[in-house]
Amino acid sequence: MVDENQLKEILSKAFPGILESEINELIQSGRVQYFEPGCVLCQEGALESTFYVILEGNVEVTKSINQSEERFLTNLSAGDFFGEMAIIHNAPRAATITTLTKTKVLEIPREGFASMLERSSSMSMAIVREISRRLRENDEMAIEDFRQKAGQLAEAYQQLAEQDYARRIFLTTIAHELRTPLMAANGYLHLIRSGALQGEALKSALDTIGRNLLEITSLTNDILFLQEMELILPEFELTDVGAVAHEAVKSLQERATQNNVKLHINIQPDLPRIQADAKSLGRAISAILDNAIKFSPDGGDVHLTIGSDQSQVWIIIQDHGVGIPSQYLPRIFERFFHLDEVNGRMFRGAGLGLSIARQVIEQHKGRITVDSEVGQGSTFIVRLRR
Repeated sequence: MVDENQLKEILSKAFPGILESEINELIQSGRVQYFEPGCVLCQEGALESTFYVILEGNVEVTKSINQSEERFLTNLSAGDFFGEMAIIHNAPRAATITTLTKTKVLEIPREGFASMLERSSSMSMAIVREISRRLRENDEMAIEDFRQKAGQLAEAYQQLAEQDYARRIFLTTIAHELRTPLMAANGYLHLIRSGALQGEALKSALDTIGRNLLEITSLTNDILFLQEMELILPEFELTDVGAVAHEAVKSLQERATQNNVKLHINIQPDLPRIQADAKSLGRAISAILDNAIKFSPDGGDVHLTIGSDQSQVWIIIQDHGVGIPSQYLPRIFERFFHLDEVNGRMFRGAGLGLSIARQVIEQHKGRITVDSEVGQGSTFIVRLRR
């Protein structure tokens, strides 16, 4: 049952100053409709020819942004109206109107609405005010969108600039890291060919050449491994993490001895096997161990501990070396980032080891974290799902 007094009151609120005769004409030209929550009264982009006045209930106004985001604009309630723009200039709906509650509206077709606009100055003024308000809101929304896009573009440009800078630094570092052992090896080869070295001196020179060639090979393999990781996904199978860790320790034992570092390994008995790629996981553990050895220039102990609980296997690698300054902790897993100096100590490196470790761990759906203090050492924790 429609309450005519309610209709008149709502229309007077929507169009201040409208004559009673004009109100009666609007009522006669329209029809009252009832809608359940979730009904779409107007669809953005649709060509429709109905003007709506809300009598009871609440509706939501939304608009698509960049064809991917549905943005909320406003809520409308009793006394508000919508749909006039499409009728005035025969354009598609500019927004979608959806009922939030049980809603009662007065629907007025194009003919009745246009006829009233021609004769009613109060209705015309109300429509003009509403259109001006909505245009202003649209302008503000467009400006805000532009600001957001400008901010996103600036951020993207900054990231590209940082990546470009990192690549240039990386190429410079790689050139240095390759040139140093190459020049050393070439120098000794020249002496050997000249016959200047004999006996122990010759043996020492050959050992030095061998170490430098291994260094070049290791760096080349790291670069190729990173490229391979991006192109080829590893195949997981049940893996003994303890055995992988033992192989990593064995491969770095000589390097640790040269640095006066003693490696300790402690593995929980009956450690469960996990789904993993043994080759890449071993490289990740080796990269962290190698980092611990490198940043223990005065020697000392490096502890590798492996255990598990009901949900994960964890690997802890702890050193007592120079530590990592707090400002660099968020960046140490970035590709190409490396520390040249800590507390006056200079360190070589291309910045690939820890980035390889993180990428491998993430491929295994795990996490790697670090806790460090300058002068006290660092503790890396790897968590892998069982």
